[in-house]
Amino acid sequence: MMKEMLASIGYNYWILTVLLALPIVGAVALAFQASASASQDALARMGSARKLALLFFAAECLISLGLWWSVDYGSPDWQAAAAVPWIPSWGIYYRIGVDGIAVVLMLMTTCIMPLTVLGSWTSIREKPHAFYALLLVLTTGMLGVFMSLDLVLFYVFWELMLIPMYLIIGIWGGQRRLYASLKFFLFTMLGSLLMLVAILYIGLKTADPLGRPVFNYDFILQSASYPGSAALWLFGAFFVAFAVKVPMWPFHTWLPDAHVEAPTAGSVVLASVMLKMGTFGFVRFALPLFPDAVANPMVRSTVITLAVIGIVYGALVSMVQPDFKKLVAYSSVSHLGFVMLGIFALTTQSMQGALLININHAVSTGALFLLIGMIYERRHTRLLADFGGIAKVMPIFAVMLTIVALSSIGVPGTNGFVGEFLVLIGAFRTEPIAATIATTVVIFAAVYLLWALQRIIYNPLAKPENAALKDLNAREIGLLLPFIIAIFWLGLYPAPILNRTHSAATRIIERVHGLSESSSGSVRP
Repeated sequence: MMKEMLASIGYNYWILTVLLALPIVGAVALAFQASASASQDALARMGSARKLALLFFAAECLISLGLWWSVDYGSPDWQAAAAVPWIPSWGIYYRIGVDGIAVVLMLMTTCIMPLTVLGSWTSIREKPHAFYALLLVLTTGMLGVFMSLDLVLFYVFWELMLIPMYLIIGIWGGQRRLYASLKFFLFTMLGSLLMLVAILYIGLKTADPLGRPVFNYDFILQSASYPGSAALWLFGAFFVAFAVKVPMWPFHTWLPDAHVEAPTAGSVVLASVMLKMGTFGFVRFALPLFPDAVANPMVRSTVITLAVIGIVYGALVSMVQPDFKKLVAYSSVSHLGFVMLGIFALTTQSMQGALLININHAVSTGALFLLIGMIYERRHTRLLADFGGIAKVMPIFAVMLTIVALSSIGVPGTNGFVGEFLVLIGAFRTEPIAATIATTVVIFAAVYLLWALQRIIYNPLAKPENAALKDLNAREIGLLLPFIIAIFWLGLYPAPILNRTHSAATRIIERVHGLSESSSGSVRP
C-alpha cells in the first residue's frame, strides 16, 4: 500500500535530489535568521537556531523514510536514479542512485542528525546558527557519498564532508581543538588526494571515442581493465583514502584526538556516520572496481592482518584509558576492525555482518557519546576516576548507560551481537585464524566497558560533587529512547535490515569472485 502511494506521487524521481538540496536550503535559512536576529540576546539566538535546525533535520528524516518502502531491493538496477550533465566536456555528470546498502546507511544518517541537534540543545551557546548550518552542509556531503554514481561527483561530496567537520571541531571543540582539527584535516585530505589521482587515471583510461574522460560508475564497472600492476596501484590509492576514514590501524591516530576535542554533536556524527564513509567506500568502489587486486592473496592477507591488529589494539588501548570519551574512541578502532574483517573475508554472511556492525556501531557508540556529553555538562569532567556511585543519584542515567554499554559489548539480545556473530561465522569459512583471534577479543570489550561501568555508576559515592548530580531530564530521556529501541529491535529482529542488504551484498561478493576467477583461470573452492 505504501509503495503504491509513493509511486503515485513520483517519489523515486525527485527524492534523492530533494534530500541533497534540503540541508543546503536549511543552512541558507539559518544564515538569514542569524542576520535577522543579530539584535537578540544570546539565549534567544540559541533557541531560534536550534529550533530551525531541528525543523529541517526532522523534515529530512521524514521525507527520506519513504525509501524504506519504495526501493526494489532485489533489483540489480539502481533505484531512484537520476542523471543530468554537469560538465559534459569533461565527462562529469550529476549521476545518483541507491541500492539496499545505500538506503540503509542513508536512513541511518537522516534519523541520527535530528538527534544530534537535541543532543547539543544546551551546550552550543556560541555562534549557534553557524554550528547548525555546518551540520546541515555536512549532511548533504554525507548523503551525497552514499548516492554518487559518478566518480568525480563522489569525490566532491567526499571532500565536502571535510570542511564542516574541520570547522565544527576547530571552533566548538575542547582545549586542543586546533591541533585535533588540523590533524583530522591533514590525514583525510592527504589520503583523498591519492584517490583523486586514481580517479583521474580511471577516467582517462576509459575515455570515449572523442577522447573525453568517462567517470560513469556503471560504464567503468563494465568496461574498465587495468594492465599489469595498475589495478594494485589504483586499489592502493583508494585503500589509503578509505582506510584513513574508517580508520584502520595504523591510519587511526587522528580519531581519538578528534573525538575527545569535538563537541558532543560532532563526536556523534563522526562515530555514527562519517566513519561509515570509509567502509562504504570499500564496498561501493574498492571491491567492485578492482576485483583482481582484492582477490590477490597478498592484498587480502595484508588488509585482514591490519583489521585484526586494529581489533586487538583498539580493545587493549581502551582498557587503559582514564578518559571515558577516549575509551569509546579507541573502541571504535576495534569495532571498525570487525567491519573490515567482514568485508575482506569475501562471503555474503561476513559482508552482511559488516554492514550490520556499521549500523550497530552508529547506534551504540552514538548513544555512548550522547551519554558522555550529558554527564560532562553536569560534572565538567570525563575522567573515570572522578565518578563512582552515581547510580544512587542518577538511576535513569545508570540504566541507560548499562543498556548501551552491553549493546556495545555484543550481549545476545542486543544489536551488537548479531553483526559480530555474522562476521565471525562468515570469516571462519575463508579466514579461520583471523576469525579465531577476533573472537577472543570480544572478551576484552567486556573488560574495558564493564570496568568503566563499575567506576562510573557503581563503587561508593565518595565524592561530594557527585552527590548533587541531577538525573536525566525529559528531553534527554526522549533523545535516548530511539537508541534504546534500536538496540533491542536490531538485537531481536534484524531481518528487515538483512533482507534489504542481501541482494546488494551478494552481487558485490559474486563480482569479486567471478571476475578474479575469470582473469586468473582459477576456481574458487
